[in-house]
Parts: sequence; structure tokens; C-alpha cells
Amino acid sequence: MPENPAPPESAPARRSAVRVLLRLWPYVRPVRGRFLTAAAVAIVASCLSLVIPLVLKWLVDGPVADRDPGGVWLGALYLLLLGFTEAVLFGLRRWLVARPLSSVEARMREDLYGRLQRLPVAFHDRWASGQLLSRGTTDLMIIRMFLAFPLTFLLVNAVTIVAGCALLLAQDAALALVLLTPVVPVMVLCSYFERRYGVVARRAQDQVGDLTTVVEESVLGIRIVKGFGRHRSQAEAFRRLAALLRSTELSKARLLATIWALITVLPELAIGAALVLGSVRVADGGLSAGTLVAFLSTALALRWPVESIGFLLAMSQEAVTATERYFEVMDAQEERDAVTPGGDGPAVRGAAGLRFEGVSFRFPDAPDGTAPVLDGIDLHVRPGETLALVGATGSGKTTLTALVPRLHEASGGRILLDGEDIALMGRERLRTLVSVAFEEPTLFSASVGENVLMGAEAAAGAPDLDRALGIAQADGFVGRLPEGAGTQVGEQGLSLSGGQRQRLALARAVVGRPRFLVLDDPLSALDVHTEARVEAALREVLRETTALVVAHRPSTVMLADRVALLSGGRIAAVGTHQELLRSSAEYAWLMSGGSAGEGSVGTGDGER
Repeated sequence: MPENPAPPESAPARRSAVRVLLRLWPYVRPVRGRFLTAAAVAIVASCLSLVIPLVLKWLVDGPVADRDPGGVWLGALYLLLLGFTEAVLFGLRRWLVARPLSSVEARMREDLYGRLQRLPVAFHDRWASGQLLSRGTTDLMIIRMFLAFPLTFLLVNAVTIVAGCALLLAQDAALALVLLTPVVPVMVLCSYFERRYGVVARRAQDQVGDLTTVVEESVLGIRIVKGFGRHRSQAEAFRRLAALLRSTELSKARLLATIWALITVLPELAIGAALVLGSVRVADGGLSAGTLVAFLSTALALRWPVESIGFLLAMSQEAVTATERYFEVMDAQEERDAVTPGGDGPAVRGAAGLRFEGVSFRFPDAPDGTAPVLDGIDLHVRPGETLALVGATGSGKTTLTALVPRLHEASGGRILLDGEDIALMGRERLRTLVSVAFEEPTLFSASVGENVLMGAEAAAGAPDLDRALGIAQADGFVGRLPEGAGTQVGEQGLSLSGGQRQRLALARAVVGRPRFLVLDDPLSALDVHTEARVEAALREVLRETTALVVAHRPSTVMLADRVALLSGGRIAAVGTHQELLRSSAEYAWLMSGGSAGEGSVGTGDGER
């Protein structure tokens, strides 16, 4: 298993961290008022901590030196009020950002999901599902945490450090210069750390996506894993990726520990030096005890803003990589519509039905020089005609059918529906005209009825559902389900058998009474008895539509008016079943192979 099966888009050139994070602005802008208010509140709260040393200076040089108990109690009250106000302001900041953050994350997640629905099938073919899942979960959580804490406190701590340094210089310039000696080394270390940590953080987040992919595949393929006894190999693959992720996380931890130790030690040494020098000056009478106390208290108040730089930069770098990963999906090219949905392209007179004119197709990521999957396809399915598409495995049948609803875009030529170029149609309109059923049926975690009615307009109801289930010979087993058509079928319909899922997918294809019907071997999982009943009902539907049907068995071919033989990405012959049996040796061979396996009878529920 590759260590990082993420697609090429997941490894862009490193960009400016600020520029990357600025891409979040459209999501933050609607709630910028509360964010700015929260930042201002946090700055005030943080700067209040710098007032405490001034109160201590007054307390030590005043009431304490004058032995005034009343003044001491007053100073203690001031300190208590300052501490209480600081705590209340930090609590207010948290409350101000809580609701906006949830709305920002929700909007980003909604936009990502919508984008995934609009991206072409070729994109999903290239990307591992776990990589997409991690972008919609882990990465968005990292971005939310960044907006909640590091974004605010990088600003708050910067203001606090600047104000604190000004206060130190005002109290005693000589001691301040001693204390500020580590500034340059700390800045250099932070710059080095930021670059190193960004690389490791990106690697870790990609590895989380890889691990998510393995878990998802193991759960969805649990029947295969158990059926072939592959649990040990799957567990080993998981352990290998988990160990790789653990190693990367430990690298992150080592980097963070190193920078935190250095950022902590250098200021502590400076504070120690300032303490010794200040104590000597107090002993010599060159500095008041109150000033030294205030100076050291200010220095200690700046410890947290300085020491937090390490993990704030770490969280910021993780947010940068999470933002990059999020926008890798958002920047992917969507399916293109040449006109607005509902618009009509120019019609070609006398070209009704479904027509392929010089159609070729090559996968977008195919290496240069690779032969096209389809090359120069010319084919005409007349209005109301059913054309069977026959060919050996790998001849391009499924790819050709996927071009009709534009699941893939043709690389050359054009496809016409009733004389209208589908490339000039809005996809929404195109997919109301064309209905599809695939050999591998996919059902969703919803009721049987909801799965079937996905293929119809919103106004479709129970009569349409009953008709479609009847055509697909699914009404019998659906009626025996605990809640009939209202029964939840579970993830991918795995609570149903293969034949049941295939019949529901067929029902979904015909429920909307489409003008054009594309069926990719829709009866392959049925036994011969159920297949015969489905074919009998399907003949009535095919009389009312123009259909292209991928067929592997003579019984399915018999549904068609004519047959097209696809060989090597080209149409080798077109004619009736009997004509091709006489004129094409390849077609006769394919049909003899299909009939040889046709005598097998499956279970009484319709599965092969």
C-alpha cells in the first residue's frame, strides 16, 4: 500500500501563510464584528495584567514603605478587582466567538459538500475518499480551533508584548535592554521552526486522510475482508499507516518541545540576569524596591505571551495546511455548463433520437501517447428504439454510456439528443431527460421509497413508486419488508441482496418515465426466472422511450430492436441480433459465451 495515495493536487507549492489564511476571509467577514469585538476585549484583558505591576510599585513604595495597613488593604482590593475584571473579559471573549465559529465551520462544511457534488466523476476517480472525508472533518476542526484561539491571541500577545516592552523601558531602560536581549534569537528560532513544522504538519494531515481511507474501505468491504479471511492483512495495513502517522506526530512533538524549551529558557535567563542586576542596584540605592518589583512583575506578565509563541505558531501552521487542503477541493474544476440550466441549444433537423457523431474519449489523467478508450464512435439510436451495446470486457461499453448523462465529458465529437448537442445543455436539464441504471447499484441510507423516487420529479408519488417497483419486479420483496417501501435499507443498501438492490436501481431509472434511458447491464444479478419477468415488464417501458442498453447475454439483447458491437473502442458492426450472428464472428462468440452461463438458476428471491 502506498504511503500517500493522495492525488497530485494535494501537494501544492508552499505559499505565504498569511496569503493562504486570508482565503478564509469570505467566511469570517459576515461575523467580523463579533470577532473584532472579541479581539478588542482580549487585548484589554491582557493589558490589564500589565497594570498590576504598576499597582505593586505604588503598593511597595507607598503603603508598605510607609507602614500603612489601610493602604495595603486598598492596594489588595485594586489587585482583586483587576484580576476579576481580567477573568470576566476573557470569559466574554470566549462567549463572543462561540456562535460565530460554529456558523463559519457550518458554512465551510456545507460549501465543501456542495462542491463535491458538482465536481466531475473523473475527480472522484482520482481522489481517495478518506482524503476527502478528512478535509471535511479533521481539517475544518483545525481551522475552527485556529479561529477560536491562535488567530486572536497572536494579535493579543503581540500587542501585549509591545505594550509590556514600552512599560519596561519606561521603568528602567538599562534593565529593559538586558531583558530584551533574547528577542533576536527567539525571532530567528521561530522563523526556522515555522518552516520545519509546516512541512511535518502537512505530512501528518495527509496521513490522517490515508488512514481514514483504510478504515472506510475496511468497513464498507467487511464482507470481502471476512469472506476471504483478510482481516490480518487489513490490520497490518492499518498498523503500518498508524505507525507512520505516529512517527510524524512524534516529529511534530519533538519540534514543538524544542522550540518551547528554547523560548522558555532564553527569557528565563534574561529575567534572572535582570533580577541580579536590579537587586545590586537596589542595594546600592540606585533603584527603588517598588520599581524592581514592578519591573520583574511586568517581565513575568510577559512570560505567557512569549512562551505561547511556539504552540500558537504550531497551531497556525496546522491551520495553514488545513486551509490549503480545504481549498484544493474548492479550487478543483467543476463540471462545466455551456449555457444556463434550462437553456436550449441549437437543434439539428432530422437528427431525432440519440446520436453519437465522431465521439472519442480519453481519461484526463491518462499518460501521453495512450490510445483513447473510445475513438470515432458514430452511432444512431432512433426515436423510440432500443439499441443493445455488446462488447468484450474492457471494450468501453460503460464509458460510452457514461458520456450520455455527461458523467464524463467526451474528448472529441458530439452527442445529440433529439438533435440537440448535450454539451450545450444545462446538466440539470440533461439529467431530467436521461435516466441511468448501473451494473453496480448504489443505494443510500434512506427508505426504499426515497431511494426509488430519487429518479423522479419532486411531484412523483405513491402511484409512480408502485408502477416502478412493479416493472422491476421489486414489489413482491418490498411488500415483505417490515415497513414496506418505508423500510430503511441501510448504508449502500447492504441489508438487501444483490438482486434486490439491482431491481431497486432499475425501478429508480424508470420511475420518472424518462425520454432517454441508459441501462448498463441492469439484470446481471437476477436469476433467469426473475430476469424473464423483469424483461417482460421492461418491454412495455422501452416502447415509450429511446434506450441504450449494455448487454452481455442473449436474453438482454432480445429486448433491443438493434445491436451495436463495440470492439477496441470503435463500433465494429450494427444490425439485428440475427444479422450479427451471421455476419460477425466476434459477436457470435460473445453471445455463445453468454448463453453458456445462462442456465444457472439462483435463489427464489431473484439473485444469481
